[in-house]
Order: sequence, then C-alpha cells, then structure tokens
Amino acid sequence: MFSRSELRSEMLFTAAHLLSEFHSDAAGAGVPYRELHDRVLETNPELKGHWQEIAGDAWYDTSYLELQFASIGLVKAGWVHKTQRKWFPTGLGRSALAACTDPASLSAELDRIYAYWERHKENFQTAMAMAEVLPEGRWASVTDVASETGLATAALVGLLLGSRSEGWHRLLSDDGTLPREAHATESERALWLRMLEEEGAATLIGGGADAHHRMGAAELRLLVVTVPGPDDRNRRAWLVRSSGLTGLWLDEGVCSLPAERLRDLPPGAPPEQIAAAVRDDYAEKGAQDHDRLTAQFHAFLSRMKERDIVVTNEGSRIYIGEIQGGPSFVSSVGERANLQRPVRWHRPDRPLDYYEDLPDEFSALVSNPDVDIVDLTSLRAELEKLLGEPVDVVEHEMVLHDVKDALAKELLVEREWLQECVELLRERPQLIFYGPPGTGKTYLARKLAKHLVGGRPECVQLVQFHPAYAYEDFFEGYRPKKADDGTVSFDLVRGPFRRLVSAALSHPGRPYVLIIDEINRGNLAKIFGELYFLLEYRKEPINLLYGSEDGEGFTLPPNVIVIGTMNTADRSIALVDAAMRRRFWFVELHPDAAPTRDMLAKWLADNGLSDEPARLLAELNSRIEDRDYRIGPSYLMRESAATEAGLARIWRTQILPLLEEHHYGDGIDVQARYGLDALR
Repeated sequence: MFSRSELRSEMLFTAAHLLSEFHSDAAGAGVPYRELHDRVLETNPELKGHWQEIAGDAWYDTSYLELQFASIGLVKAGWVHKTQRKWFPTGLGRSALAACTDPASLSAELDRIYAYWERHKENFQTAMAMAEVLPEGRWASVTDVASETGLATAALVGLLLGSRSEGWHRLLSDDGTLPREAHATESERALWLRMLEEEGAATLIGGGADAHHRMGAAELRLLVVTVPGPDDRNRRAWLVRSSGLTGLWLDEGVCSLPAERLRDLPPGAPPEQIAAAVRDDYAEKGAQDHDRLTAQFHAFLSRMKERDIVVTNEGSRIYIGEIQGGPSFVSSVGERANLQRPVRWHRPDRPLDYYEDLPDEFSALVSNPDVDIVDLTSLRAELEKLLGEPVDVVEHEMVLHDVKDALAKELLVEREWLQECVELLRERPQLIFYGPPGTGKTYLARKLAKHLVGGRPECVQLVQFHPAYAYEDFFEGYRPKKADDGTVSFDLVRGPFRRLVSAALSHPGRPYVLIIDEINRGNLAKIFGELYFLLEYRKEPINLLYGSEDGEGFTLPPNVIVIGTMNTADRSIALVDAAMRRRFWFVELHPDAAPTRDMLAKWLADNGLSDEPARLLAELNSRIEDRDYRIGPSYLMRESAATEAGLARIWRTQILPLLEEHHYGDGIDVQARYGLDALR
C-alpha cells in the first residue's frame, strides 16, 4: 500500500510534467486547478485506487487537497505561479524538470528549495518588500538585492516568479535585461518587457531597461523603512495604545508613548538615527525589541503629521481625534507619557463602540497587542466619517483575510496549510475538519473562525449536534409560552442558526461563522431540513417549514460560513452521505499526516520539554491497526504530561479507556498492548 506522501509525490510529478507540456502561448491561459487534478488522474489512473485505500469515498476531495498542498513547493521554487485558481507553468519550471526524472528526485529538489526558503524567510520578506517599494519606472539589480538581503540570486528569482508579488518584474540583471536565472520563455519575455515599457523603465534598444532608471539596493532598503505607501504625503490614520492613560490623554488633549530612556530626538529624525539611539538607550533589550521600538518611535516622531487621525481605546470604548502639532519630550508621572503630541479629541464624552461603530477590518489590523502604534490609513475614509467629515461612502464586500505567520505559529501548523483552508472557504464557504479524537479539530475551527471574523466574538456561533437535536433547536420552531393569565400559547422561536443568518443579513460586509461540533452525531436531514438545499444553492429562494419568510422566499447569505468537526472514531467518513460530501470541503486532521503529525513535537520543543510523549504517542499509534481510532496529540499537550505521574494519569484515565471501548469484546489485553510499560 502506498503512503500518503508517496501518492502526493506521484501526483505532483505528473502534474508538473503535464504543465511543462502546456503551451500557454497558444492557449492564452493557465490550467484550472480542478482540470489539472482531473488530468493527473486520467494520466495515471492507478492513483484513484490508491487514494481510495487511504481515504475511502472521500478519495477525490482528499487527493485534490493533497495536490494543492504539495504544489506550495512548486510556487516557492518558481516553477509555477497561481492566480485566479489556475496554474501557469514557467520557463524556469520547464528547465528544472529536465533534471527531475522521477517523483523521488522531484520531491527531494522541492524539499531542498522549501527548506532554504524556511531558513531565510525573513530575508525573502525583506527582498520582496524592496521590490514592492520600487516606484514605477525604476528598476534594481536582483543580484544587488539578493546580496543586500543575504540570499542566493537564483532562489530569489524563483520566489519572485512563483509569487508574482508587487514589483517582481522590476528586479533585473545588472545590465537591465531579464535575469538569466529565470529561463524566461518568449511569452514571459514579452510580458516582462511590456510591463517595464508601460512604466517607462525599458527601451527597445537592446531589449533592456534604461540604466538611468536603476536604483541601488541600499537606497531601496531605506525606502522599505521610510516610505510606507503612496499616501505618505497625505493624511494618515493611526492607532496609538493608551496603556491605561486614556483619562490623562482626554483631559490634557494629547496622545503619548512611554520613552523614559530615549534621548531627545528631533521631529523628522531618520530611522538610522532612531535605531542607533534605541540600541544605546535600551541596550539590555533584544534585537526584536529594538526593531519594534525603532519602528514605533519613527512613526511617532517622523511619519505622523499634523491633521492625521488618531484612534485609541479603553476596553470597548473608542476615542478618535486629530493630531494638532509636532512631537515633544515632556516630564510625566512615572515617565509613562513623556513623548507626546497634541490631539483634539472628538466628543470625548461620547466614545464610540468597538463592535458597533468601527469598520470590519479594524480588528484584524490591531490584533497584535505587542505593538503600540498601528497604521490605519487603509481605513482613513471610514474614520473620517466617524469624525463627522464628508467622505465618499464605500460599500464593502465581505473579505476573508489571508492568514498571518503569527496565527500559524500559535496553532503549530504551516501558514500555507492554514491559508489553503481560507482559500477553500472563499470558493465554497462550508468545510469540515475530520479525524480521530484529540487532533484539535474543534480548537482549530474556533481559532480559524476568530481569524475570519476579525476577532468579533458576536460573529461566531458554536452548536453541538447530537441524536436528539432537531430543526426546531437549530433553526426555528414553536415553543410553549405561559401568558400572564395562565394560558399557554406557542411562539415561533429562532434558533442559533436563524439568529446568525439575521445578523449576517444586517451586515453583508462582515463574515459570520457557524461552528458545528460533532456534525456527524446528528441526523442531518432532520436538523437541516429544507436548509440542506441552500448549502449548495445559496441564491435560490426556498419556502421555510414554518413560513417565517413572509412569502418572500428565504436565501442563505454569502457571508455565512459553516465549519464542522467530525470525529471519525464515532463514525467513519465513508458513511457520510453523498449529499453532505458534495456540499462541504473535507480537510483531514490525522496523527499520521501533516499538520497534526508534528504538532506535539513542536509544542514540546517550544516549551522546552522532553520529547518522550511524542515518541510514546508515535509508538502507540503504530500499534493501533484501525486508522480512525489512532490518538491525536492534544491529550499530551499539557505540562503535566512532562512528569511521570502526570503522563501515567493521562494514559490511565483518558487514552486507555478509549482503546478499551475500541477493543470491547475482541479479547485484546489493552494494558499489555498499549500501556506505558509495553510501549517503552
């Protein structure tokens, strides 16, 4: 039987070679994700049977997701780029594939490239930021940028080709021609030159860029720090955290930063001067704190201008005002507010409400509590409206924000894996995490939901299905109500899903997430009723069971997202009916597969604990023949598992009882087979 990783490599190898044979010059377009996946299965029909052995009836969706996850390496390498849910082959990819003669060699090369990217992730981010701030009509040497950021030129060219991030085409060879490392095809060369010519950087003479338009890498690095965007010369907006000083700010008409050790620096000080002062004045702090303080002081001293908007909060109360002058160093109690700017606070006696008055994107922008200043200029129009100033009204559509590295690190998963979940929900907003007990399905669903709604708790509703749960509990139904005169009447009472849908209809630009825990434990036909139809056809109106739509027809709004969890130890995914499989994405969380496989080891390492629990869990699962009953890592992701007594207690009271139930009546001595002494 093939392993999951072997099948993934086989599919990726087939997909890569199919793409290398695809002539984008003639077709004028890439290959849609689904079409390429289906071509892979047609080219290698044996894959279907192998995937069925692993995933049962869910083999198709599983193989599709595995191909998407595996393709991350192709993008990092620059062998393909993806946009509009299509794959586009590159000249670099065609050239590189010539050296990869089988799935193993392809996987080994992509693993090498991905490992390099992982080790130098911050360097790549800096290099891409340098490309992004290159003004239109200017270009830079990709070799200079690679040298400035400590990267291999070929690796940087590959990532630029795969990501196609802002300004990617403006990094060229030293002579202004296309980087030789790109192995550009004729169509890529034509696109590259056309983009440069449209910006005024290229000439047709010699097919290269004008040397007079070249910028040095050192100058670019300075731009990354000092030029935040095209609106820098205009009014900006800022969040400044008050750190408990809101009363002082409102009374004295200021905002401030604690800078008790920072020497007096002039307004407009460049970042290099501020960075040097921070390194000297806060010498005991680490490099990350130095970078954070430098960025904050630079924003407050140099980037913030008169008439900029400033926002702060005290709990859910939001105060908004306008900067009235330059920065100054003053004496303050405890030196907690000694770097100040004057502010005219707008109606300080009537604060705004965090949840009701601020735009949806606010929560996502200010989610990092370790930063005292946040640039909110992207929300300037909405904030000007809150100040009572005339602005153009912009109608926002629902946005599912990309995943940030911090969230992936918190959840101990790869950012690309978590981002793929967001991409799936953008395409079809229904997804189920399935797997054995202890794999973190509910925890992950709640964290993902919190990210999707920008931290608004009122936008998330969690319900748990069980055999007695019904449509009337879930959506709406008649419930008895005793009147004042003692008589009993029946009122139509809304359930959690109906309440969530009503809120979503009132705020169409805001995502709302319903989490259904243990979705497979309920009778889905009984619970969803006619709503099952709407999961697939959201825009089609239906008549509700109790007619509460007043004859207008009921539709499910697009900003309602459904995330379910399914414990495969209760019911195998193979037993889920076809209608449900068609309406949901299915994403597996299994102890033998990423991202769950390495979760416990990462957690133990991050907490400085022994890796013995991870080794014991791996040995335990190797002895459990039924894949659906293997044990997830969350049982052992607690500090008590690091002690012998705590580990024994978890094994005795949680893990072994699960296995006793699994082996009930088959004569297996669970303690002898799965006990700690047997595993060691």
